Amino acid sequence: MLISADDLAKLTEQGARNFIVTPNPYAYFARIAQAFIDLAAPKATPGMHASATIDPSAQIAPSAVIGPHVTVEAGAVIGEHVRLDANVVIGRGTRIGAGSHLYPNVSVYHGCKIGERVIIHAGAVIGSDGFGFAPDFVGDGEARTGSWVKIPQVGGVSIAPDVEIGANTTIDRGALGETRIGRGTKIDNQVHIGHNCTIGKNVVIAAQVGISGSCVVGDGVVMAGQVGLGDHVTIGPGVILGGASGVFPMKHLEGPGQLFMGVPAEPIKDYLKSLAKVRRLK
Repeated sequence: MLISADDLAKLTEQGARNFIVTPNPYAYFARIAQAFIDLAAPKATPGMHASATIDPSAQIAPSAVIGPHVTVEAGAVIGEHVRLDANVVIGRGTRIGAGSHLYPNVSVYHGCKIGERVIIHAGAVIGSDGFGFAPDFVGDGEARTGSWVKIPQVGGVSIAPDVEIGANTTIDRGALGETRIGRGTKIDNQVHIGHNCTIGKNVVIAAQVGISGSCVVGDGVVMAGQVGLGDHVTIGPGVILGGASGVFPMKHLEGPGQLFMGVPAEPIKDYLKSLAKVRRLK
């Protein structure tokens, strides 16, 4: 049994039971479970499937596993013990760090950098164009003419080691600089991160979060499901954003450990007061 020292002290009768005493039983359990899963999982054989398409200028480590119908373009570098499952596409000049695992149908566009031990789940897209268009219109109403002019997105995406990215998540490349994801950050399924964002270390982002361009998210931030950030928002280190909360463009939230809720997001005490007032309206 896994147990903390505090819980062990509370037991009046321990009997003949055995305990593993640890400061964090939940994390200890996770590591034990990982070890058993690793032992039980079938071991992939290093090498390239015959159907893979590898540019002659790409560098593939001998220990890498390249699955069926994988495409690796010119100048890409695939590190030691990397696993690329079926139909993965790695763009030109992209680097995949040692020990990373990309599940089926992941696409990593050109010029991206993926760190060591990164996990990217099926269908994720890394380095697609940011949503940048300049308006070029004249006139009003039915007489209005012109178009939206695409702004070339020539930056990249840089993902630090030990990041995990969920299925069907999209992370846009920067317009000029890089979109950055910090070490140890965990991103759920169906999340969108816009161009030129900087996401800090050990951030947790739950499903269906949408982050607009040029946002800064500090270390240790927790974002619950369906949170939305407008463009150029800054979220300070350690802030917690509750489910479906929204932060308007250009706003700055601070307060390590403080929970924000609502649209626009406000500290939980203020949110509950506002909610109570709304419910009293007749």
